[in-house]
Amino acid sequence: MSTQEQLKEIVRQKYSEIALQDKEANQSSCCGAGGCSTEVYNVMTDDYSKVEGYVPDADLGLGCGLPTQFAKIREGDTVIDLGSGAGNDCFIARAETGASGKVIGIDFTPAMIIKAKANAENLGYTNVEFRQGDIDNMPVAGDVADVIVSNCVLNLVPDKARVFKEIYRVLKPGGHFSISDIVLVGELPGKLKTDAEMYAGCVAGAIQKGAYLELIQAGGFENIVLQKEKSILVPDDILKNHLNEEELVDFKAGQTGIFSITVYAEKPVAAKDACCGSGCCK
Repeated sequence: MSTQEQLKEIVRQKYSEIALQDKEANQSSCCGAGGCSTEVYNVMTDDYSKVEGYVPDADLGLGCGLPTQFAKIREGDTVIDLGSGAGNDCFIARAETGASGKVIGIDFTPAMIIKAKANAENLGYTNVEFRQGDIDNMPVAGDVADVIVSNCVLNLVPDKARVFKEIYRVLKPGGHFSISDIVLVGELPGKLKTDAEMYAGCVAGAIQKGAYLELIQAGGFENIVLQKEKSILVPDDILKNHLNEEELVDFKAGQTGIFSITVYAEKPVAAKDACCGSGCCK
């Protein structure tokens, strides 16, 4: 399709457009701006409206799960949200960390950072901040986060192994993540895999479910748990933009599945790994 930098630029441009739209406009596409019909309303998103800390102005309808619901956030925690958008998951995390905690949102789209900072200022939150940067090279020191969350973002990053390496670096020993993302079971048709709009729309950049879980394990994490899984049905009006009638019939009759999963995993406690076994562990 494109180089990694070209893919990143496609996503940056698309999500810059999304930042300037309202939630209703964004949800009329498969995962944000894109021009699909309203038949796909809420095709990936879960309903945040009854969750404590929910801020309507920060909800652009771009997620594919509720990672904060499963993230075991405690009062006083430092939480990092990867791909924070207009700040929705950050503000919900802040409701759980309380005023004694800290929430950091990271997004590589300048327009999203501007929108999120404005939302935080309007709310008067002094312990929620937003930093512009790539999630595969986070502008954060190591061993600082108790919890990391992310909502339908890693599928947009070409080098997912590098993101998990960064998550490991930034988490404190014993810290954990809860991430919602899009994965596949079976192969997408070639026209969908190579289409830029489908990449920005959270589908073409998704990898196999098994490969995704293997990346987490290979990254050194433990106690990996699949917390939630739901099937994603991409409506025909989107598919017809990329497939002819015969290809559409074959795709729908095939074994390919698109899923939203929420995965939990922990960074090992370094003290346990380093314990000498002769009374040095405190």
